[in-house]
Amino acid sequence: MKIKLHKLTICFILAVGFLFLSSSDAAVSENEWEKIAAINKKGPYLGIVVPNNFEMSPLLQSPSFVPLKALPYFDFAGKRFRFGKVENESVIVVLTGLSMLNAGITTQLLVTLFNIKGILHFGIAGNANSELQIGDVTIPRYWAHTGLWNWQRFGDGTDDELALECHGDYTREIGFLNFSDFNIDDNLLNRVWFQPEEVFPIDGNPEIRQHAFWIPVNNRYFSLAKNLEGLELGACVYNTTCLPRRPKVIRVERGISSNTFVDNAAYRKFLNSKFNATAIDMESAAVGLVCLQQRIPFVTIRAISDLAGGGDSSMSNEANSFAPLAANNAVDVLTAFISLLKHEYDGDASFGSNQLKRFSPQQHCTFAFPQNPSGCMDLDLI
Repeated sequence: MKIKLHKLTICFILAVGFLFLSSSDAAVSENEWEKIAAINKKGPYLGIVVPNNFEMSPLLQSPSFVPLKALPYFDFAGKRFRFGKVENESVIVVLTGLSMLNAGITTQLLVTLFNIKGILHFGIAGNANSELQIGDVTIPRYWAHTGLWNWQRFGDGTDDELALECHGDYTREIGFLNFSDFNIDDNLLNRVWFQPEEVFPIDGNPEIRQHAFWIPVNNRYFSLAKNLEGLELGACVYNTTCLPRRPKVIRVERGISSNTFVDNAAYRKFLNSKFNATAIDMESAAVGLVCLQQRIPFVTIRAISDLAGGGDSSMSNEANSFAPLAANNAVDVLTAFISLLKHEYDGDASFGSNQLKRFSPQQHCTFAFPQNPSGCMDLDLI
């Protein structure tokens, strides 16, 4: 009887909500709800999240992508959700637009509207790791948003409490960027302290915050990506401008995101020395934060298009020249990863890196650093 009553209650709530949406000037129409329901019946899907058109176009033009003929796309809230298959795996592809805000909003819409079993985020990135070159494709284990600061007033030092720190809003545990380290005299800008994000997990209390700085990708996805390290990638732009060596796929420890395009050697060096960062972008941490809160597995694939202002060669500032090559390499790695994932879903343990030649041309910690994973919650949900 309790079960029946529970079902009736849910139906009543849904019916009231539906009537409200139908009878008001709401964003979701009855016709749209019907389309969403029909789409979700054919799920679950892998969600593919991509920042820009020039990064998405190589995927849509790839023979690996087959659009759904009956409903190739669905427009909602200014976003276009494309349906199809990649390597025979059902996917929903969506373009976010530049920046953390766009990436977070779009990812939340994707996982709210549709039956999503995992998120694959890909694109290009700057590079803070001197051991890698343009064209290499990175798959970081952790991501952090390094653009959330507490800007300390001039005259205060490292032993002085930050504004609102006593209330738990801010912390000095993660560290700071001291502007006077980059000039001789004192700098009136003083220093900024890096802050963790406030997160409200779907399985937590909606009004009790948790904190996260380093956001881990899904352990299973990250382990599976090791099979991609022998993948052959493109090395030339229009068969004229070629890289010194053939690019490689490499799993790295950390990537960072913020609403800043980094093309500055000093800041690049700081990010690598302070955080051991490799990939630098403007979206991945936002995608990861949504997946962390919604308990959805994710991984990010970022191909290096520039050196973020570093390097002393003619290739040190070549984002315009090599971005197309990097975007194509990112798509090659994405499709190869989906193929691996598809065979794993199908239970084909024999499928591995040898079969990938044909593609050639979780844990949540309260904050701080992955070296201290105590008290973490498992995010390997599928």
